[in-house]
Amino acid sequence: MEDEHVSIDMEKLADTLNGKLETLHHLSKDCSIYRVAEPKRCLNPSHFTPQMASIGPFHHGNEELKPMEEHKQRYLKYFLQRTKVRMARFLSFIKERETKLRNCYAETIRNLGSDEFVAMVLVDAVFLIEFFLRFYKRNFRTDDDRIFKKPKLYLEIQDDFLLVENQLPLFILNDLFDLAKTATYEDAFYENISLAEIACFWFENYVIESLDKNSLKIHFPNAEHFLHLILLCLQPSQSRAQILLKDQNIPSVKELHQAGVKFKPAAESTKNLLDINFNKGILEIPFFKVYDNTQRAYRNLLAFESMHGHKKYFNDYIIMMACLISCPKDEELLVQNDVIRLGNDGNIATVFGNLVRGSALSSYNFQYSGVVTNLQAYRKLPWHKWKAALKQNYFNTPWASISVIAAVILLLLTATQTVSSLIAL
Repeated sequence: MEDEHVSIDMEKLADTLNGKLETLHHLSKDCSIYRVAEPKRCLNPSHFTPQMASIGPFHHGNEELKPMEEHKQRYLKYFLQRTKVRMARFLSFIKERETKLRNCYAETIRNLGSDEFVAMVLVDAVFLIEFFLRFYKRNFRTDDDRIFKKPKLYLEIQDDFLLVENQLPLFILNDLFDLAKTATYEDAFYENISLAEIACFWFENYVIESLDKNSLKIHFPNAEHFLHLILLCLQPSQSRAQILLKDQNIPSVKELHQAGVKFKPAAESTKNLLDINFNKGILEIPFFKVYDNTQRAYRNLLAFESMHGHKKYFNDYIIMMACLISCPKDEELLVQNDVIRLGNDGNIATVFGNLVRGSALSSYNFQYSGVVTNLQAYRKLPWHKWKAALKQNYFNTPWASISVIAAVILLLLTATQTVSSLIAL
């Protein structure tokens, strides 16, 4: 009887558990928007959490972000005033794509019912579109615009657009913008403009200095969201031979300088931040500047690259730069050679040192393995060190060069006089 009673209880438990299994939401393989794992988040929570504006469902309704909701609704009002498309049509348009939109997120959105989700997508999507319009064309800005007028909140808001948890799928932004263009009151402006045009204008002026406008427009149709667009633009522009990196000790700029390596910014035609090359004793690094938001944006790019299963090109770039710039002297040498410019954030070595934590160097797939191997070989040749030491210690200024030459001449004259005196004897 006891065994039978236990069996009945287990059957009831099994039925309960089976019921939960049957109600599990389908998870799509097409997801591209993720939550950052708690162990990584807790190290730098502010780098993954929006400070001013929530975009998408993950942070929707957060109490500290509610003040921005009124500004979002005001942007929606002005956006609707420029198109003859009714709000109900926009909502219906989003509703038809709700399943596809939800599938873009790596977890089930349980806190928002269908109507709430659709309304949230409309408000947030139009907020982004209107933001880009006002960034692109100043006469779109109204007197009651607290974002671009006083107190100019856009300087803080735009940092939130590059958070891995704070994304909307690009396809819905593009489709809503095209829908609005089908019947507008300002046909002259909208006729030849696209979302790619206005969004890329913001990207090339704000996000990362080396992003190329043409690359942005080429990759825009295939990008899942803003972070994905940046990573697509940062794919290496050249194929590198994959060789095993036997020695993972990447020398710093200071060590390379002592070995006679010269540093210069990459050619103007090079717009890819990741195109680091070494040839004939010259290390070329694409010019960049560290901004106040650089560490936050880079950290989210690293997180997305890792979670989305991309080849870890950006991860390798961070490792390479962290090794090259490990102390203030490294920074100083690159500034002197016009490779980097220091922003308000100050210490670049600290920025890359913080970013590199948690990054792993793979000896088999490191994209700069050829560059590092050649740098190590160049550094080991004694002649390069002697030549560098001679130049840096004795020919580093015109006056030092003159002094050395004068000393050599004096030595030769003294030696000649001594020899002449000995011959005379």
